[in-house]
Formats: sequence, structure tokens, C-alpha cells
Amino acid sequence: MAAVNDFAVRRRRMVHDQIAGRGIRDKRLLAAMNDIPRHMFMDQTLWRRAYEDHPLPIGNGQTISQPYMVALMTDAMGLTGSEKVLEIGTGSGYQTAILAKLADWVFSLERLSELSRAAQRVLEELKLYNVNLIVGDGTKGWPEEAPYDAIIVTAGAPVTPGPLVEQLAEGGRLLVPVGDRGIQTLLRISKRDGRVIEEDLGGCRFVDLIGEHGW
Repeated sequence: MAAVNDFAVRRRRMVHDQIAGRGIRDKRLLAAMNDIPRHMFMDQTLWRRAYEDHPLPIGNGQTISQPYMVALMTDAMGLTGSEKVLEIGTGSGYQTAILAKLADWVFSLERLSELSRAAQRVLEELKLYNVNLIVGDGTKGWPEEAPYDAIIVTAGAPVTPGPLVEQLAEGGRLLVPVGDRGIQTLLRISKRDGRVIEEDLGGCRFVDLIGEHGW
């Protein structure tokens, strides 16, 4: 088992090489990714691979996303610290933890209760308390707390789920991978003066978004 300080060294290298080295400049985001121990969000048998440049399995057919993809999507949200964020797909809870460092409050939906419980344990261990984890169909969003300043979807959808666009605040940003089950396009959807604006941020690959407005 690697020592704690060894993980810290690997994490700094990950941030330097994989994140900052690919053009991410947001100092708050870089600091958050340097602070959050990615290895804690996966099985101990994978800890030595925790800071490698690719997704890793977390069980139930799900993955923890590639560190760069976490950084890219988070950076595209433009968080300043005052936002209410909705995350669709808690998964391991790693992306949730990064968001908790950068936003005022995070609501995170996960359809698999086992994953949600595991994520809750790690988030509590890290003393990240500005998070509300919910078990349910993420494609419906969480209208109880809408509108949201930012929404992030960490699974691939066939189309952008309508309820998420409806729950986005004026001036808000929605990050969602849309496409087929092999490859998707990462979209940033904004609301400005009542108009919905789509931007193509490039290709990506995620597990399926399952639910009423997904697969």
C-alpha cells in the first residue's frame, strides 16, 4: 500500500501533468484537485492506479471519470463559489467532492443507492458537508431546489434531458455529454435572456445515462 505522502506526490504530479499541463488555469480548481484524494473514492485494490490518466471501475458497471475530464467539465462551469449546483450521477463521489470545494451547495442525484451510500461515507470523512445526496432518476433533475446556477451530467445521454434545461437558472450553465452509446459530444448549454445556447466542447465517452429522459 502506498504511503499517504506518496499519494500526495502522485496527486501533485497528476495536477501538474494532466490538468495544468493541458491548459486548465483556474487556480481554485487546480487547488481542489490537489486537495481531494482521488484514491479514496475507489476500491483499495485500485489505489496505486488512482492518479493515472484514465477512468477506473467503481462497480455496478460504473466508472470514476478520467481526471482531465473532471477538470474540463468543472472548468467549463465557471464556478466562483456562490453557486447552487446540481450533479446528475454521483457515482464514486469524486466529482461531487471537487464541486463541493468550488460551489456554495451541491445537490447530487444517483440512481444506485449502493453508490450513493459509499460516496456519502467518503464525503463525510473528508468533512465536505455542503452536499445533499439523493437517490433517484437524475434525468428528471431535482425540481424541489430549482433553479440551479450550474448543472453537470456525468453520463452520456441520447438527447439533452428537457427537465434539466427547465431547471437551469437564467445565466446558468449545463454540461452534458450527448450522443450514442459509443461516443458523445460534450455540450455546454446556457440560458441568456430566455434563449438556450449550445456550445460544442468536443468528443467524450461516458457510461449510459439511465432514466426516463435518458437511455
